[in-house]
Amino acid sequence: MSNKRISGNKRVARRGPAKGYVTDQESFWAGEFGDVYSTRNTGAQLIVSNLGLFAKILARTENVCSVLELGANIGLNLRAIQQFLPAANLSAVEINRSAVAELKKLRGVRVHHQSLLEFKPDCRYDFVLIKGVLIHIHPEKLPQVYDLMHAASARYICLAEYYNPTPVAVPYRGHDDRLFKRDFAGEMIKRFPDLRLVDYGFVYHGDPNFAGDDFNWFLLEKDGSRR
Repeated sequence: MSNKRISGNKRVARRGPAKGYVTDQESFWAGEFGDVYSTRNTGAQLIVSNLGLFAKILARTENVCSVLELGANIGLNLRAIQQFLPAANLSAVEINRSAVAELKKLRGVRVHHQSLLEFKPDCRYDFVLIKGVLIHIHPEKLPQVYDLMHAASARYICLAEYYNPTPVAVPYRGHDDRLFKRDFAGEMIKRFPDLRLVDYGFVYHGDPNFAGDDFNWFLLEKDGSRR
């Protein structure tokens, strides 16, 4: 797989987003490719993997009563979280209509059908999650999403994404400018001095019990948010 380095200021080539969206990436995930992604990423193994992942992450938290997932797709992460936090209030933001239809089948989940770049939270959440989404955001829009996560969080922020120490663009299923790897957590910590790293880990595709997609997760906490 070839990687294409990108700088923080380099403009990624655009072919023009669909009406109602700012970036090509939003159009891509709101449309047919997003529909296919939702259909492809289902199954018992994904649920088991998520249970293993969130058992580790949530064990490092306390007093989580509300959760917001940004880019929730069909809700596999929230289903796992519900097993550990059955009394928590859950909310989700998702751009793809087909995925939203599945999300709305989940009991007790407040669903916002819109782009992350349009979403304005009306409250703060104890635990803000983004998983496999930042890698698909146009690099120029990452600061806006970082600001959203920080503003929406009352205490914890969890990022689970492909990691690279420097920004790179990676071909994704035959498409260019649709997957970007970088140090997302490191950028957030630098951007917001009140964030501290609580824990981090790696999910390996060869794990015999909880196999994943070779991604890293990072749990951040706001200083002064302890109760």
